[in-house]
Amino acid sequence: MMKFLQSLGKSLMLPIAVMPIAAIFMGIGFWIDPSGSGSSVVATFLTTAGGAIIENVSVLFAIGVSIGMAKNADGTSALSGLVSWLVITKLLSAESVALLTNTGVEAVNPAYVKIQNQFIGILCGLIGAFAYNRFKDVKLHHSLDFFSGKRCVAIVAGAISLVAAFFLYFLWSPLFSGLVNFGGLIAGLNAVGVGIYGVLNRILIPFGLHHALNSVFWFDVAGINDLNNFLSGTGIFGTTGQYMTGFFPVIMFGLPGAALAMYMTAKTRNKKIVFGLLLSTAVAAFFTGITEPLEFSFLFASPLLYAIHAVLTGISLFICSVLPVRMGFGFSSGLTDLVLNWNNPMAQNPWVVLPLGLVFFVVYFVIFYFLIKKLNLKTIGRDEDEELLAHEKTEQSVDGRFIRMAEDIVAGLGGIKNIEVLDNCITRLRVQVNNLNLVNDKALKSVGALGVMRPGGKSLQVIIGTSVQFVANSIRSMLEQPPTTEEVVVQAPITGKVVPIERINDSTFSQGLLGVGIAIEPEDSEVYAPFDGVVDTVFGSKHAITLKDSQGLQVLIHIGIGTVHLNGVHFKSFVNNGQKISAGDKLLKFDLEAIKDEGYELSTPVVICNMHDFSKVTFTDTDFVKHGDEIARVH
Repeated sequence: MMKFLQSLGKSLMLPIAVMPIAAIFMGIGFWIDPSGSGSSVVATFLTTAGGAIIENVSVLFAIGVSIGMAKNADGTSALSGLVSWLVITKLLSAESVALLTNTGVEAVNPAYVKIQNQFIGILCGLIGAFAYNRFKDVKLHHSLDFFSGKRCVAIVAGAISLVAAFFLYFLWSPLFSGLVNFGGLIAGLNAVGVGIYGVLNRILIPFGLHHALNSVFWFDVAGINDLNNFLSGTGIFGTTGQYMTGFFPVIMFGLPGAALAMYMTAKTRNKKIVFGLLLSTAVAAFFTGITEPLEFSFLFASPLLYAIHAVLTGISLFICSVLPVRMGFGFSSGLTDLVLNWNNPMAQNPWVVLPLGLVFFVVYFVIFYFLIKKLNLKTIGRDEDEELLAHEKTEQSVDGRFIRMAEDIVAGLGGIKNIEVLDNCITRLRVQVNNLNLVNDKALKSVGALGVMRPGGKSLQVIIGTSVQFVANSIRSMLEQPPTTEEVVVQAPITGKVVPIERINDSTFSQGLLGVGIAIEPEDSEVYAPFDGVVDTVFGSKHAITLKDSQGLQVLIHIGIGTVHLNGVHFKSFVNNGQKISAGDKLLKFDLEAIKDEGYELSTPVVICNMHDFSKVTFTDTDFVKHGDEIARVH
């Protein structure tokens, strides 16, 4: 059930992502003509265009959910969702029900007047997706070959919708009443109810269920329709917008205050890398209202901080409801939406958002800073075992960075063969794997994932951030390429004594978080290419290098333990990223004695990062052999 609800929440993002264009059209229109009197042709043109989207958002739900819930969806699933919508809404319209009951339209239960709503849109989308998943590959008798496969999907969706309409004819009235009563219960609590909604909204985000909750209050599922009424300027002044306003102070100001606290409390050696990550997530929250990358940076490290964040969100919504302040958005509560909707007829005292936001900035900073210090919470940059190997420090292209991250994510997921289904939403990879035991959460976090959710079954969510689409595309490309099963031989890259990697004093390597391998106690100060191939990455500090051979085998050579903190001192590189190499080429040189004098261990891990793609790797005197899902080392 949890997996279903999460998939549904992800699917709702597709139609919701259309809302910003409506907000832009209507926002500019209300800036030109705040009264909406029709005195400006341009303003009327823009608000009408935005209204066309707002008024048909239920249809968008039917289409979007049918695409999002379908496996390997194409236009056929979207068409099926639309067919289902047309059938159900026509059969259960007030006019049709009046004919069926032989009464006048005015005597029909009001529930059927509201049949074109987002709840019915979601239901139709689910019917369309089911018809697509179940019947897209069906083969009919040769006399009906034309209707085989995808051509029959929309027909089946229509037939299922006919049956669904029959049951809804009896069930819709009590179901609609239940939804309205739920929304009315919260609304009846006035400002307290608004605050409760704010807390629930944040609590449900880690489970991907907040969109389902939002649809009750933001859209016309239970008669509240806060978002649509605000954007169209047709709500109740002083009431409309109360389920959105309180998010602005928290998202634009509060969360950046939390980010500053996490930066200030990070370990000094990690602050440079932490700064880039926290700054980018704080800027995204302030301008666009996208918060998941920042929220997930502390959710897993400290659920206590996230619980406080949820309560503060509820307090913000409560305060804004009481003051009163009213503001709305088309996408999320960032600066862009605040500016666009400033002159909306439903906006009330929007300027209060700014000073209130500054208060929340201070509150978040003080609470987060105090608790992180007092309780020694392991927020980003504070983990004792953390060595932040940020890909951004290398000189890779943007595409190369995403490809590299995708490869690391695949390794953390247990290899390309362990991935059964891959999808993504705005900030998360949604994965279904064959064997959960092969998934290494620590490895995923060490290569850039902000968190890993395990909702149940064989499902995973890997939180990446707003660049998730590029990572997902790279992984899809890898899924389309069958892994090699050839045996690979790797020469020793450095002269020294081979020791088991499990014995070295670094949990990232000793626990196999980056892959299987060996360690070498160096007796020489030069590193040579172990095979013919290409240089993947020379780390900025020159203490480590990753290489790929012609078959795609990826090897990481990491000189010493913790030597990243030397910032390149005592190291010299002879190659660049992307450079072709031959076995025996000199790659790196280091001052062995000087590094020892600095107090660093020189145990050098040599790690096979993608062993999952190969049946056997022979490395000096050590063989790595894959038996089913297990990787064994044979001496």
